[in-house]
Amino acid sequence: MLKILIPTIMLAPTAWLTPSKLLWPAALGHSLIIAVASLSWLNNPCETGWTLINRFMALDPLSTPLLVLTCWLLPLMILASQNHMTPEPLNRQRTFIIILASLQMFLIMAFSATEVIFFYVMFEATLIPTLILITRWGNQAERLNAGTYFLFYTLAGSLPLLIALLTLQNATGTLSLFILPHTAAFPMITIADKLWWAGCLLAFLVKMPLYGMHLWLPKAHVEAPIAGSMVLAAVLLKLGGYGMIRMMTLLEPLTPQLSYPFIILALWGVVMTGSICLRQTDLKSLIAYSSVGHMGLVAGGILIQTPWGFTGALILMIAHGLTSSALFCLANTNYERTHTRTMVIARGMQMALPLMTAWWFIASLANLALPPLPNLMGELMIITSLFNWSWVTIALTGAGTLITAGYSLYMFLMTQRGPLPQHIIALDPSHTREHLLLALHLLPLLLLILKPELIWGWTA
Repeated sequence: MLKILIPTIMLAPTAWLTPSKLLWPAALGHSLIIAVASLSWLNNPCETGWTLINRFMALDPLSTPLLVLTCWLLPLMILASQNHMTPEPLNRQRTFIIILASLQMFLIMAFSATEVIFFYVMFEATLIPTLILITRWGNQAERLNAGTYFLFYTLAGSLPLLIALLTLQNATGTLSLFILPHTAAFPMITIADKLWWAGCLLAFLVKMPLYGMHLWLPKAHVEAPIAGSMVLAAVLLKLGGYGMIRMMTLLEPLTPQLSYPFIILALWGVVMTGSICLRQTDLKSLIAYSSVGHMGLVAGGILIQTPWGFTGALILMIAHGLTSSALFCLANTNYERTHTRTMVIARGMQMALPLMTAWWFIASLANLALPPLPNLMGELMIITSLFNWSWVTIALTGAGTLITAGYSLYMFLMTQRGPLPQHIIALDPSHTREHLLLALHLLPLLLLILKPELIWGWTA
């Protein structure tokens, strides 16, 4: 664990002390080495249970894929931000890289925590770097509003969780993830127990976000700089899913009664946010709303608590992390050239940048869950387990997948096909940096087809 954590912490002095002309190459090289080293976690000799145990941090098959995704994303964020950060003063560039490194450090500690309260503290600590990213490096004046939304939604959701955890500590005497699954189940009868159940899940449902509590997400995504959008879509939404899977084992006797409204909201959200996507004019907003839809499926899969549901949720979280991050990068490459996110104004890009269209095509197909990509594997497992639970859900999930295919193709056709608008006179060619960035997003996604058991979690 420390072989990844210490180099991540050392990224801060590296970024601060490196000479200016070597700043970005050094940060990129350093973070790439961390990312490659983190792949060794996937080689898990222990079939069940925990590895690399010390008292505070350990890995199991559920947290490993999410940790590797977190480490993999840091070099990609540095690679994506390089172009729009170079005009800034040097000190701001250094601060930016240090904020990204601190965010990765908090995320590693959150995903590998063995004490629930440690997880809670790190879950909250990720707010600070993300908030600085959105409010300092966002694109428009709306960014302060978006930051406020992001902060208060997450804080309001997570305060009940803190109270619920302290109550649990009083009742059981421990908050260790090793011991909690083996403590005796409580007879959950009173209204207070039901409120406790809701308190445990609310923070994660806001973070995911569940439909109805999702209003902070499109705002935060649209206003954040590219690195902020990438880390929000790829990792921070997954904190919610991970926390839910971890807490589900403790909430056992009540879940079958109380989860109905949340499952209904999640599945309704899949259809509703998909329909919103069909009417979007703003490219980043469309990708952000599509994230809400995919996360709704994940929430549904987790809440019905079957092995297939958990496995599908984990696979879909990893696949969605890579896909939506790639889509935000593609939207950013368009934005850097045309300085607009409105799809009608920046269309027909295939004429100008034909190679970028290939990346757009792969990313759009991954977003609509084309077989045999992991996106489809995750969605199919969740849809099957939901159908097995109640056959009525097939209407909502079926409509959801149909609408997803619709808006993914709409996004691809709007940005890439058709004539190039008259006002676009000169576009920069696509750079090797951008192709490398997209290859590093989409190659892992394609390679996971060959060895999906890496991201099956402990239900395999």
